[in-house]
Amino acid sequence: MPPSLFRHASFEISVAQPQAMAQAGGAEIAFAGRSNAGKSSAINTLVGHTRLAYVSKTPGRTQLINLFRLKNGAALVDLPGYGYADVPLAVRLQWQGLLEHYLTRREALVGLVLIMDARRPFTELDRQMIGWFATTGKPIHCLLTKSDKLTRQEQTRTLAAARRTASADFPAVPITLQLFSSLKKTGMEETEQIVAGWLDAANQARATSPAAVLGEGEDGS
Repeated sequence: MPPSLFRHASFEISVAQPQAMAQAGGAEIAFAGRSNAGKSSAINTLVGHTRLAYVSKTPGRTQLINLFRLKNGAALVDLPGYGYADVPLAVRLQWQGLLEHYLTRREALVGLVLIMDARRPFTELDRQMIGWFATTGKPIHCLLTKSDKLTRQEQTRTLAAARRTASADFPAVPITLQLFSSLKKTGMEETEQIVAGWLDAANQARATSPAAVLGEGEDGS
């Protein structure tokens, strides 16, 4: 796998509703997380662009779904951050509906990268997000961000504890976890390997689907 999976991503569209996104646009990888978990910083680190995903000084301001096109045709989908207490209830409920609709109904979506602060993983809202997405049977990869704020021993303990939590509380959900630091730029290769595996699996499934097989016939009928 080339180390540049996310590099040279380009902004394509911002939408307020998933229905506004075209369905035939390639496989999609969603990035979601609490408003202060470092989601935008993680995306910027992975794509090698300091301002591709907007890092707001006031968490919770990003209210749109932002789609960035990768060079291989797949898309990185930046979902609105959740859990910001000062956002009015009506707005929070709107975001909740937006996230749930996209995560559970989007056919092009092949996996979810869930951003969690390594010092506070598996909050109630993180668990709700996992619960929504688990119904699809698609994989989840958790980035435990801001790991540079932990000592080496704390990092080891945190990762082990998070894996135990995932296995105990979500035994039927395909969850993988890793440490990540936007500041130190650590964990990038592991993230790329996981996502590349999802995209490869999606491409193989598409190639062997009944529609693809029919399309290889003389008239496709």
